[in-house]
Amino acid sequence: MAVIITNPLDFNVEDLYVDLWQSVGCRLYLKCEGFNFAGSIKIKAAVEMVAAKEREGLLRPGGTLVESSSGNMGVALSIVAASRGYRFVCVTDVRCTRAARLTMEALGGEVHVIGEPDAEGGYLGARIAHVRKLCEENAGYVWLNQYANSANWRGHYRTTGPEVAKAFPELDVLFIGAGTTGTLMGCARYFRENHPGVTVVAVDAAGSVTFGRPPGRRMIPGLGTSVRPSIFDASYADDVVYVEEAETIRMCRRLVGHGYLFGGSTGTVVSGARDWLAAHGRDDMTAVAISPDFGGNYLDSVYDEAWASGIAGADGATWRGGP
Repeated sequence: MAVIITNPLDFNVEDLYVDLWQSVGCRLYLKCEGFNFAGSIKIKAAVEMVAAKEREGLLRPGGTLVESSSGNMGVALSIVAASRGYRFVCVTDVRCTRAARLTMEALGGEVHVIGEPDAEGGYLGARIAHVRKLCEENAGYVWLNQYANSANWRGHYRTTGPEVAKAFPELDVLFIGAGTTGTLMGCARYFRENHPGVTVVAVDAAGSVTFGRPPGRRMIPGLGTSVRPSIFDASYADDVVYVEEAETIRMCRRLVGHGYLFGGSTGTVVSGARDWLAAHGRDDMTAVAISPDFGGNYLDSVYDEAWASGIAGADGATWRGGP
């Protein structure tokens, strides 16, 4: 039967999972969240946050949305804005991929690229400072602030968590990447309240400050933060795994060798999940990881030989070969 839609927000595949046994060698199912017009899981939070502002009467036709994003949320908000008649201004930084920037601009978004990090808050701190300045100078701008907006995690409490529970009623462990922590907080709250026997493991990028570690160099956009998100509550994560960027690249290359072109965030989550399962897994364990995106926006970074070699060199490792 044909699927006919009249709005790009009406399409999102919610029930496609990849069995990673053959490609990664661990008993893990990967929930693919990129089959929508935004190409990532961020469409869920984007829709939820915009709808909340509309209900509050803060957004009206012709209004302007502004947000800080490393890429995926910016693309998602560009689509929401275009479909609902809003202007959109995205504040990103030099780590945002060229493909993501061009996509936002093609959709009518205005992109501001921050070139220098804040001395204490890194690139995220500098981006947020720029957003605040824009809002001070433009009274009509509506800042969604995904790092402090409860609608970010509520979107996943309402959708992603229940979707996983429905597909895997005997779920033992769920792996979720930590970026703004919207997906992590929404799913963790859902399972804590409805299926408390499920272990929720956060996967964070090495160099991220989210879980209290000191800041470090991070070049792959998506997971990890240089400013701890206000919506984050560490008590909802049962465990946390940290992944070096060289390992992210290595996992992305391994997956693409089996025909799966996933994004950097997905490579990080799968790498962390594999390590955790190697240490704690059982043969009868049902494990699911959430894949935030695909690899199209990472062709000039994670999948570029020169770029990847630079990351590996900085980490004192190589992405080439190996499981």
